[in-house]
Amino acid sequence: MTRQQRKFRNPNNSFHNNFKTSTKFTNLHLIFFTSLLTIFVLFYFVVNISKFGKPTKMSYNSGAKIMETFYISHGSPMLAIDDSIPARHFLKSWREKIYDQKPKAILIISGHWETHEPTVNAVDRCDTIYDFYGFPAPMYKLKYPAPGAPELAKRVQELLKESGLKRVHIDKKRGLDHGAWVPLMLMYPQADIPVCQLSIQMNKDATYHYNMGQALAPLKEEGVLIIGSGSATHNLRILNRDASGEVAPWAGEFDKWLEEALISGRHEDVNLYLQKAPHAKKAHPMPDHFYPLHVALGAAGEHAKGELVHRSWGLGTLSYASYKFTSPN
Repeated sequence: MTRQQRKFRNPNNSFHNNFKTSTKFTNLHLIFFTSLLTIFVLFYFVVNISKFGKPTKMSYNSGAKIMETFYISHGSPMLAIDDSIPARHFLKSWREKIYDQKPKAILIISGHWETHEPTVNAVDRCDTIYDFYGFPAPMYKLKYPAPGAPELAKRVQELLKESGLKRVHIDKKRGLDHGAWVPLMLMYPQADIPVCQLSIQMNKDATYHYNMGQALAPLKEEGVLIIGSGSATHNLRILNRDASGEVAPWAGEFDKWLEEALISGRHEDVNLYLQKAPHAKKAHPMPDHFYPLHVALGAAGEHAKGELVHRSWGLGTLSYASYKFTSPN
């Protein structure tokens, strides 16, 4: 090999050797950083392994603030399918005409769940309870599979206990009775809002339920819509199937008294309705369908005033009067 050839070859040999050395160090760097990344991933997995497989918990402290609570008169279960009932159309127009804000969750208090002590349901998915008999077959095929709100249930329990109630229970099996799912099916037909139901206590009075509502007021700050579901008048013993649109005088008088008391903010009179209202015992022989109003009114705040958002009648004595309660700024 000539000197000129050697000179030509030497640089190539040098480049080749340098390339080998450079590749060697590059491979070492890759191995080092790959090992480092693997260690990091394994460490993250070990630290967080206890969280894997568990459902994500919803937080109830970051929803848009809600100023309103509502009391809905749900009347007959036929509300679900009978287009001749005016209140059905009122509830179907809920989002367009009454309340267009989508709440983070709904807490509903129905007159059809009675317990000796406060109880709130906490399920992953709400079953539809058919707590009525002798109605048309299509009624028993309706479903309202709204997601449950277990974290909201815990929050309700926490607030009620903080208010002084020593025993507040959580029911992990119960779904929604027709006082809850029938109006909600019309108001929010997509069934995509988490729902939690709270029971009433027939062994307590109206003031007790009003105070319960006051204890739950912080939920509004957390984006929870509080709805009481009952009937403004509810005496099933003297329904008039031949009423032809006429309203029994006693029912009309009670209904009008209630409207005036609510729109003027006379909360104490509403709490003492048995002493203050005309025909109180006739309008509500049992208070089960009236106590949800007291919870909604209490949750609105002591200075809240009511607004009548719907009024219609069924069978001469059954008022579908419904109210919005707005907290003052």
